[in-house]
Amino acid sequence: QVQLVESGGGLVQAGGSLRLSCAASGRTFSRSGMGWFRQAPGKEREFVATISRSGDFRIHADSVKGRFTISRDNAKNTVYLQMNSLKPEDTAVYYCAAGAFGVIKSNYDYWGQGTQVTVSS
Repeated sequence: QVQLVESGGGLVQAGGSLRLSCAASGRTFSRSGMGWFRQAPGKEREFVATISRSGDFRIHADSVKGRFTISRDNAKNTVYLQMNSLKPEDTAVYYCAAGAFGVIKSNYDYWGQGTQVTVSS
C-alpha cells in the first residue's frame, strides 16, 4: 500500500510559479514510476508529467513542456512538480500518482487526494 499526500497548491497570478510536492509513504517509492495529472472542472483528468523510478527518464505533456518540470528525491520519498510561467488554463486540481512510468492513467495504482491550483489572469 502506498499513500500519497500532495501539497503546494494555491492561488497565483498568471506568469507566476508554484512548486507542488507529493510525499509518499511505504518502502516501494523508489521502485515506482511517478506521475502528475490534473483535472479542470467539467473536463477529463489529463496527463501532465511522469518520471521513472531512477529519475533518468521524464515525459512532459506538450501543453506544459518548457514550463513545468517533474523531479524526485528517493531519499525523501517525494516527487515534485515545478510550475513556471503559469497560465489561467493551468487551473485545475493536480493529482500525484504512483505506479508504472507512463502517460496513461491506468499505469497508476495509487493516487493522492489532489491539490488545487488556481491561476488568475
